[in-house]
Amino acid sequence: MIRAMYSGITGLKANQTKLDVIGNNIANVGTTSFKTQRIRFQDMLSQSMSEATGPSTTLGGTNPSQVGLGTQVAGIDTITTQGNLQPTSRNLDFAVDGSGYFVVAKGKTDNDIGITVKTDTHTIDTENEDEGNFQTFFTRDGSFTLDEYGQLINSDGMRVMGYAIDESTIQYDEKYKPFIEEAVNVNEEEINALEDKLVPLAIPDEVAGKKVRRFTVEKNGLIKVTLTDNTVRAIGQIAMASFKNTAGLYKEGKNLYSVSANSGEAVFRSGVGVEEAENNNELGYGNIVQGALEMSNVDLAEQFTEMIVASRAFQANGKIITTSDEILQDLVNLKR
Repeated sequence: MIRAMYSGITGLKANQTKLDVIGNNIANVGTTSFKTQRIRFQDMLSQSMSEATGPSTTLGGTNPSQVGLGTQVAGIDTITTQGNLQPTSRNLDFAVDGSGYFVVAKGKTDNDIGITVKTDTHTIDTENEDEGNFQTFFTRDGSFTLDEYGQLINSDGMRVMGYAIDESTIQYDEKYKPFIEEAVNVNEEEINALEDKLVPLAIPDEVAGKKVRRFTVEKNGLIKVTLTDNTVRAIGQIAMASFKNTAGLYKEGKNLYSVSANSGEAVFRSGVGVEEAENNNELGYGNIVQGALEMSNVDLAEQFTEMIVASRAFQANGKIITTSDEILQDLVNLKR
């Protein structure tokens, strides 16, 4: 009966954790791009009452007798399936239709600073010492904005990273305000992304000395601006990253993820203009949809059902403790 009491305690703890996970899922049912979580249980240590015996010439074999000592949490998994896309009609909202994450970072900007990328493996060159101390995060939440300088940022002010376009490089003045002196005319020139470095993206008020009338983002992340002279210029490409094990990413809060020891390295999407088939991984990523956001993938019906199961399991484990207590009381009352 004492064993049963302590088994009940482990059941209370485990199901309380399950209710915590369910509560967090339900609380984030309206959170942009939130990924639901599930909890798994496993049995705890078992105490052997008798060992197994093998068959002999006179007797058959017997199985071991073991008493389980409760349950424990085996793991809390993140379900990374895609949520539904919700149209917003806002030109700075972006959703990823398929696999991939946007890249955001914080750190000092300069003309020669960025995140160095190995062009053969499309991964961050961690041995390079000139990365500008950028702290990099990943997100599926594409609700971006423009700041006073025209920098593309997320809701926390982190800059959206991407590739510069050859001959359309973003530069900074003495006040760290971005500007673009020259830009590639998409109707007259070849577009080639500079894949060796990720840089903060910006959509300035002026490009190549002309006012920007509007901008669009292609499915591959290419940013195009239409100027007052009706020419269309390419000024950057939004980067995307993928991981071998997306469920292994750390949740940092604020819809951000970071690399963990089990997620694998971030592998970045090939930039526009890469023609070598063996070095182009563009088809392994989803499309960027402008004017839409990814909704949470929480299934309320499933969560409420699991809540009922966890609540009843919690009550049942509590009943184990009270029943064990009643038996102990009966034992104490044997001596009067």
